[in-house]
Amino acid sequence: MAKGQESKVTGSNKGIGYAVVRGLCKQFEGDVFLTARDEERGKEAVQSLNNEGLSPKFHQLDITDKSSIERFTDFIKNTYGGLDVLVNNAGIAFKKSSTVPFGEQAEATIKTDYFGTLAVSDALFPLLRPHARVVNISGDACSFAIRKCSSEKQDKFLNPDITKEELTELMNDFIRSAKTSEHEKNGYVKSAYGMAKVGVTVLSQILQRQLSADARKGVIINACCPGHVKTDMSSQTGNKTIDEGADTPLYLALLPEGIESPAGDFVVDREIHKWNEYIGKYKP
Repeated sequence: MAKGQESKVTGSNKGIGYAVVRGLCKQFEGDVFLTARDEERGKEAVQSLNNEGLSPKFHQLDITDKSSIERFTDFIKNTYGGLDVLVNNAGIAFKKSSTVPFGEQAEATIKTDYFGTLAVSDALFPLLRPHARVVNISGDACSFAIRKCSSEKQDKFLNPDITKEELTELMNDFIRSAKTSEHEKNGYVKSAYGMAKVGVTVLSQILQRQLSADARKGVIINACCPGHVKTDMSSQTGNKTIDEGADTPLYLALLPEGIESPAGDFVVDREIHKWNEYIGKYKP
């Protein structure tokens, strides 16, 4: 069994994920995996980075496909024996102009952005080595969404002791509510992407609590906002390049051993942002 440092970035054939792979290839001392749902596009992205003199590896990964996740997990386990860096970037967002019914948007977005991230985490976390780093790409949309939720829902999402099961039920409740057009009545905001990123950010906090009690020392997970980046998802309207957007994810992915903060936090431009400061709740 070949062993050594290994990092992987989900959904990285373009945009911020692509830039994160590029940065890791330059700074991380180990193999860097670019993953993508579409194998052809993923290999084209690898070739593009090869043309820059970089040498990422490729593996197909669809975070909404259980068998795809299992194949990738088995590959990492059998080839490397463990994982040092995981960047969960894969996600989708519907355009404002989309005519897809909101209930369908909510289901598809939560399935990919929240449940896909959860599935990858459940599969790969047992392979994390001591002092591993995990970065979940969230966004400022989660801050907007949590502010617009009802006080009752805010209390649930911001409960410092919320469990993964409770969070997952909130995500499913949002989908059910959206399908019956009762999401706002039930305390949610009309933003499938925003609610998905609320889920990803809270999930990061929950997983950090679990990892802190794990026998493996120094494993850190954070959620981050890369900023408004010029990507296909933003219809190229952002004020940051993909490399500028990759700065905070790379900073978190490469946090040095022995550091204690940030951990389980929401990080923007390399700075910790507390949700209670956004909406004025649970101030110490």
